[in-house]
Amino acid sequence: MTYNTPSVANATAASALPTAPAPNRAVLMLNAGSSSLKFEVFDLQPAHLQCFLRGQIDGIGNHAHFKVKDGAGRALRDASFSGDAITGQHAALVWLLAWLQAHMVDRQLVAVGHRVVHGGTLFTQPIRVDAGILQQLGALVPLAPLHQPHNLAPIRSLLAERPDLPQVACFDTAFHHGQPPEAQMFALPWRFHEDGVRRYGFHGLSYEYIARTAKVQVPALAAGRTVVAHLGNGVSLCAMLDGKSVATTMGFTALDGCPMGTRCGSLDAGVVIHLARAYGMSIDAIESMLYRDSGLLGLSGVSSDMQDLLESSAPGARRAVNYFVYQLSREVASMAAAMGGVDALVFTAGIGENSPQIRQAVCERLAWMGVHMDAQANASGAAQISAANSPVSVWRIPTNEEQMIAEHTCEILDLR
Repeated sequence: MTYNTPSVANATAASALPTAPAPNRAVLMLNAGSSSLKFEVFDLQPAHLQCFLRGQIDGIGNHAHFKVKDGAGRALRDASFSGDAITGQHAALVWLLAWLQAHMVDRQLVAVGHRVVHGGTLFTQPIRVDAGILQQLGALVPLAPLHQPHNLAPIRSLLAERPDLPQVACFDTAFHHGQPPEAQMFALPWRFHEDGVRRYGFHGLSYEYIARTAKVQVPALAAGRTVVAHLGNGVSLCAMLDGKSVATTMGFTALDGCPMGTRCGSLDAGVVIHLARAYGMSIDAIESMLYRDSGLLGLSGVSSDMQDLLESSAPGARRAVNYFVYQLSREVASMAAAMGGVDALVFTAGIGENSPQIRQAVCERLAWMGVHMDAQANASGAAQISAANSPVSVWRIPTNEEQMIAEHTCEILDLR
């Protein structure tokens, strides 16, 4: 199936009969990347939020493709757009609004929540966005040049297309804001810290969701010293004490810490200087390599996908997996040191939730810390995967950043 781009019809208010039921209220969550627009629609239930639709537009600007599923995960559409119909983020958003309008006839969209990677030092909690706030967020683009401009694009478009629709920005950095001062510093001249060159940390929406979920489902876990491993295409760890972030592996940018799908992780700063001097690489070329051509992809020469590497017999694949497990284990120990010990280890996100091999390999390297896995529970994907006698409990808890954004949107706008 191929889509032609429809125009967005002007909404007209129909006269409702006195006895007609009010439409269900819905909240839209948007997560915009350089060539993608992920979305999720939540029904605003009295006691909870219920996912109604989720999907994405991929390949924006070059053979765009639309996929959407209902709340139960059943595919509703999977189709390409005709020609260059979706040329940018604005066109993608306009098309999506029209599609939602046509397919949500019994629902009223009352708010939009956005994932925004960087909140800097000023935005330490979600906030309703207006033109002034958007301008302030735009000033943070130099701190996250590969993420922030794309995160802000749909906010800007909605302010123009639907100024009546409340928007809330939710920040990946906010959860880490209360860390001890020493956890936020670099050993550089202090004037740079005062100018914003400091450790911010990311994946905060994921960690906040885990903290909230643990508080309800496993209170003892939430109250203790917990290391959460967010292992996806992006990878980071967070040390949580009583559900609050006290340390994390990512720093000023989303490059730091553990190796990732295409990002390098921790790197001696002198390597960057060497690349510029010895290889004549420009800053832009180095930036592109560190973000897009390094990590698992760079080490393996095979793939950035962990499952591909685990199934590959190529020497590079094994090299990349071994390095990933080695570095991850070191970083877990670092997070434990920041808390003076560890009571629990949580795996989450794509690799963390779906790769028993990686979970097992990491836990085997951490046996000295009292991490002992129940192999059968791990293989079956149980919630608690540690052995009964393990001094450190080990858990597999799915994350849901979209749910967290929707929750924050409702809280900020007092929708429930």
